[in-house]
Order: sequence, then structure tokens, then C-alpha cells
Amino acid sequence: MGWLDKVLRRNSELESLFDLDLFDETHHRAYLKQIALETNINFIGRTISQSDFRIMKDGKRQSDDWHYLLNVRPNTDQTATDFWQKFVYQLIYENEVLVILTDNNDLIIADDFERVEYAVYPDKFKNVTVKDYTFQRTFPMDNVIHLTYNNEKLTKFMDGMFKDFGDLFSRMIEISMRNHQIRGTVGLDTSQKLDKENQTKLQAFIDKLFTSFKKNTVALVPQLKGFEYNEVSKGDGKGQSVDEITKLKRSLTDDVANILGIPTALVHGELSDYETSMKAYIKFCIGPLIKKISDELNAKLIEKEDHLKGEKIEVKGVTEKSVIENADAADKMVASGSWSRNDVREKFGDERVDDPRMDEYVITKNYQTLDELEGGDKK
Repeated sequence: MGWLDKVLRRNSELESLFDLDLFDETHHRAYLKQIALETNINFIGRTISQSDFRIMKDGKRQSDDWHYLLNVRPNTDQTATDFWQKFVYQLIYENEVLVILTDNNDLIIADDFERVEYAVYPDKFKNVTVKDYTFQRTFPMDNVIHLTYNNEKLTKFMDGMFKDFGDLFSRMIEISMRNHQIRGTVGLDTSQKLDKENQTKLQAFIDKLFTSFKKNTVALVPQLKGFEYNEVSKGDGKGQSVDEITKLKRSLTDDVANILGIPTALVHGELSDYETSMKAYIKFCIGPLIKKISDELNAKLIEKEDHLKGEKIEVKGVTEKSVIENADAADKMVASGSWSRNDVREKFGDERVDDPRMDEYVITKNYQTLDELEGGDKK
């Protein structure tokens, strides 16, 4: 830098040109990660929040305190829909979720906790924090609802790949902004010394001039002798287009969706292959998650003896098919004699009807064996 120092000392006006900071650090776009996560996790959360939690005993639905907590209002601050959306979000985002039952019989999702693991005894949870309150007591595993998502691929992907995506996304935006930037040069013909005071006055005039250009539809400025403005670029340069930036954001969202088992067509609202995508979504994403939640609820809320007698918690309303859209299939299931009408109601998510006739197996006349047809012909 020695030769540059000598040049700058000889010309103070040239020195002022090197006062600018020409280096800019590339910043990560944190919202890029949030878009990918929020889009996919909230998609699953909205689906699970539509579930209907049923406490079944002797084939009949029970309307008790647990029914109210799971389906109506788990606590004083949340509805069931809000509760289950937060439940799923924390389960996937944090890879685990803890729900405790307070002394006021409220189900609350813990914001933070510490898990103490044992080899042969139930684990315990301490320092359980909800909002700004930390419980002083410990909660044994038997008295809480605790689920782990066990998806290390999501965590590793978001921690590792996001850095590269963030760098690339930042660079694309910077290039696009430069290519669409309006640039101009200002020529001055002056014999005055360009000291700090004159630089400040000149800069103030230039700022006022270009503010007028930027904000006003019609901008009129005085034409000064020795002051010439020349526009180099009008901001219509080609480079990274908005479509390319959108494709990058979509690519990251698609990668997260694939990890979670969500067909990308559903995430983006594409209806061309809706039926196939929905079947895959229910079978490979929502179905296993519903099974995980129902298993935990049955293990923690139903005693072993009662469960062996047939008492259980069922999660309905999401994985079942629409009976209206599958009316023909329902008719053939009954007409073939393979299922009773109560069996069909149960498969479509409806409760069984307390009528013996609904449990009878019926068959249409055209379902007959060859011997029956021959016997009919002889008659």
C-alpha cells in the first residue's frame, strides 16, 4: 500500500474518493429458512388440527373431561385447533414436544424442559418452563405426553445446506439489485478547493437533486453552470430475474417437503395431480404421525386393564375417505357380504349404530354360487 499512500498524499481530492467502503459482507437471509419450515410444518399442523379425538368404551364414544380437553379447549389460552397446530409445529421443528397436565386440569405445551434419563426407571422432566413460569417440581414420564419426531435428516439438512442456500440467495439478490440499479455520473467544473466543507455542501445538493428524481413524478431542477449529470444505466439491465430467485426459494421448500413426506404439488397448490398427491400425503406423512399421537395418548391416558377390555382413544377425521365421494364403493362393500353396514360406517370414520340389524351381513341376489344357479334352473 506504500505507492498508494504517496499518490493520496499528493492529491487530497483523490484521497476523498477512497473514503468509501468497497467491501460488503454477504449476509444470510434468515427468512429463507423460515419460509421453507413455516410453509411445510404449518401445512401438516393445519391437517392434524382437524382431527377428532374419540374416547371409545364398549364401542361407544364417551363424553368426559378428556373429550373436552382434546377436542374443545385444552387450556384457558388455547382452543383445540391452536393447541394441536402448536403441538405439531414444536414436534417437527424441535424434534420433540412435551405436554403436561396442571393442577387446574389444563393441558399445556412446555416451551423448555430438561429430560433426566434412567436405564430401568421412567425418565423425568425438570425445569419445565411455560412462557415465563418454571415449575419447581419434576414430572415423571408416566404423567406427561411426550413425543419425539426422530427425523435427524431435517435437522442436519437445515443446519448444513441452509448456509449454502443462504449465500447463493444473497448473492442472487445483490446481483439483481446491481443490474437493476440506476447509475449516473456528475461532472463538475470548478476551480474551488474541494475541502471537507465544500464536499458537504456539494453532497447535500446532489442528495436533494436525486431525491427529487426518485420521489416526484415530474422533477424540475436548476441547470447550473459547470454541473453536468449523465445517466449511465437506467436500471433495466439483465441478470438474475425475479423468476430465478423464486425458483431458488421453491427449491428449498421442496427439499424440506420431501424430507417430511409432503408431495410438493400440495404445498404449492397444484391441482393437476391432486388425488394422487393427497393419497400419498395421507399414507406416508399424516398416517404415521396420527399413529404416533394415538399410541402416546392410549399409553398415557388409558390404563392397561381398561385398554385390554376394549377402551381406547381413536383419532378420526383426517385419514378416512369421504363417504360421499366413495358411495359406490360403500355400496359394493355391503352388497358383497364382506362387511356389515356398521363395519362400513366405522371404516369411513362414523360411529356404529346401536341396532342389531346394522351388524347383519347381507348380499344381493346376483352374488350366487354355480350350484345355486343350477338348482334354480332345475326348479
